Amino acid sequence: MAFAIDLTTIWAFIIAFAVFAYVVMDGFDLGIGILFPTFKVGSERDRAMNSIAPVWDGNETWLVLGGGGLFAAFPLAYAVILPATYPLIIAMLLGLVFRGVAFEFRWRDPGHRRFWDAAFTGGSFVAAMAQGMTLGALLQGIEVSGRSYAGSWWDWLTPYTLLTGIGTVAGYALLGATWLVWKLDGESQDHARSLAKKAALATFVLMGAVSLYNLVLNSEYAARWLTEPEIYFAAPVPILTAIVAVTLLRSLSVSRHSKPFWLAIALFFLGMAGLGVTMWPYVVPPGITIWDAASPESSQIFMLVGVAITMPLIIGYTAWAYWVFRGKVDDAGYH
Repeated sequence: MAFAIDLTTIWAFIIAFAVFAYVVMDGFDLGIGILFPTFKVGSERDRAMNSIAPVWDGNETWLVLGGGGLFAAFPLAYAVILPATYPLIIAMLLGLVFRGVAFEFRWRDPGHRRFWDAAFTGGSFVAAMAQGMTLGALLQGIEVSGRSYAGSWWDWLTPYTLLTGIGTVAGYALLGATWLVWKLDGESQDHARSLAKKAALATFVLMGAVSLYNLVLNSEYAARWLTEPEIYFAAPVPILTAIVAVTLLRSLSVSRHSKPFWLAIALFFLGMAGLGVTMWPYVVPPGITIWDAASPESSQIFMLVGVAITMPLIIGYTAWAYWVFRGKVDDAGYH
């Protein structure tokens, strides 16, 4: 039994890692799409898109791993979460499709480039908003009867989920802007740095608003953060978040290139750590834990062997792609 519990915990961390990798890697290219209308038509837009063109589709590998891992390791959670968020999942997938098509067609169909730019921006915004609202729908709790979703088609749409959606859009915009600070130079880099400062302030405010909302959303969440001895384990997260936030703003006020991007990633990591403190050990709040939703031990062992083989390969080819296309982006770009 102890071995089964350990396996379930291991799988929870594997999926959490996959989700974090997706949020960070696909987050910055979604963020560039969100910010795209603010870039000058012509070279600035082309360079922004070329900075992510070699890596964007590989970034989405982590979405497949996270979703597939949830289905295989926690099938009950998968069977409950998807019916509760079908409209959001459909919107996210459609947004990713439009964005993906726009990557290629804005170059191959220059006569309709304005349309493809709009598809790139709209798809990025919709995908980011849907992902944030899905997180909010999960945190606010999903109504379950027996082993099935028992809520309505619109339970996911609340002021709280809109707040988490907007917060995710702002966070992705921060990742995208700091990525461009790293990859561009000259006036384009200055523009990206200005956008990053604005996105950072918006992200800090919205992270704080979501955190405070969580305290009144669920009494158990409040207990995790405000009662002893839990508060002693949870307190480092907001303290470190404040330190990273101040350091990020300072790095954007001087001529730093890669540092703001790594600090933005650290901010997301701390946000995910806070999410873990809030939700653990529930995979579907308020009543389904990771052990309730877990697949049989034999299935977890079988899948763990596969992940042990495939995950290093994914990390390896991802690292190689980023290494090959390292450095500043010029006008020639990927296309």
